[in-house]
Amino acid sequence: MYDFDREIDRHGTWSVQWDGIADRFGVPDLLPFTISDMDFASPPEVLAALRERVDHGVFGYTDWRLGEFREAIRHWYASRYATEIDTEALVYAPSVLNQLSQLLRMWTEPGDGVVVHTPTYDGFRKAVTGLGRELRGVPLGDLEALERELARPDSRMLLLCSPHNPTGRVWTEEELTVFAELAERHGAAVVSDEIHADLTTEGHRHIPWTRVAEPGRGRRWALVTSGTKAFNFPALSGSYGLIGDPDERTAFVRRMETGEGLASPAVLSLTAHIAAYRQGADWLDALRGYVAGTMDTVRERLSAGLPGVDWAPPQAGYLAWIDLRPLGIEETRLQEELVTVEKVAIMPGGVYGTPGFVRLNVGCPREKAERGVDALVRAAARLRKT
Repeated sequence: MYDFDREIDRHGTWSVQWDGIADRFGVPDLLPFTISDMDFASPPEVLAALRERVDHGVFGYTDWRLGEFREAIRHWYASRYATEIDTEALVYAPSVLNQLSQLLRMWTEPGDGVVVHTPTYDGFRKAVTGLGRELRGVPLGDLEALERELARPDSRMLLLCSPHNPTGRVWTEEELTVFAELAERHGAAVVSDEIHADLTTEGHRHIPWTRVAEPGRGRRWALVTSGTKAFNFPALSGSYGLIGDPDERTAFVRRMETGEGLASPAVLSLTAHIAAYRQGADWLDALRGYVAGTMDTVRERLSAGLPGVDWAPPQAGYLAWIDLRPLGIEETRLQEELVTVEKVAIMPGGVYGTPGFVRLNVGCPREKAERGVDALVRAAARLRKT
């Protein structure tokens, strides 16, 4: 029904992944597996809704609180996550990182600590340190380190990526409950970035932060997310969040509408979200199945070409986080080999604070993904310690 094998030429579309490759890697015309957008067209239902809205021809000021946007979100959470949300708790912003920046300004001061799991999405690092806050990383799964960092008097926020980027880890309800209890105990606000939630793989279950926050654990918490990741329309911008405390929510909206001047959202983003959440479930499930098949291919080729690399597909998303440390390869040497010899662009783990890994984006036709993993295998095999 949906053709994910179809290749779509993205050159000349101002694509960061394709047209902007030289900005990050210093070399043009590499085959990219980098920034986390997909090479697939958005769902046909979304495209049809966008065409209808464009054909209307008038793009005046809009208000996200009017019309179907909030109700479409409520429907999505009820049908996808068996979770009822309070639509009055919803807020809107141009992007998830924009929401994070506003919440950092509201709930922390310059010099305060923000606790994250490592490896860490580089957008978190830029937002936190760019505002003069201190990023405090703790390894995934190390609850003692997490509590130790949260217990520091100036640690003011726990910043979650749920599911986790870049590893694809899906937190269990028990883990999230512990996070909530620790944050409450030490007086830390919680911001849960759940933009990868809709890409959770079969056999794993995403738990929205509202499920652990609603019993009253802590006053300052926010769930921030968007449909742009799963349905592949990030260039339309647009995100939404849920903020539990009414006063904090009012303060956030006031910041957006006055300090940030967000009087009118991008109408095509509202259109795309409504169509995706009302009509896009079948496409999303097909996409998830296709990506799972691609991840199996990645695993097979890594296992065959790089003995000693024990890799399993992620629990969510289309980003393969691969540990190459057993091969003893220095990261800069591997990157040089990938770029100059193999002509591919693959994100080094050092970007996320963990050298020795790579993050390979396989949100693309399988033939392209095969070319990427084969190039990685060849480069690593040539450089590995013997």
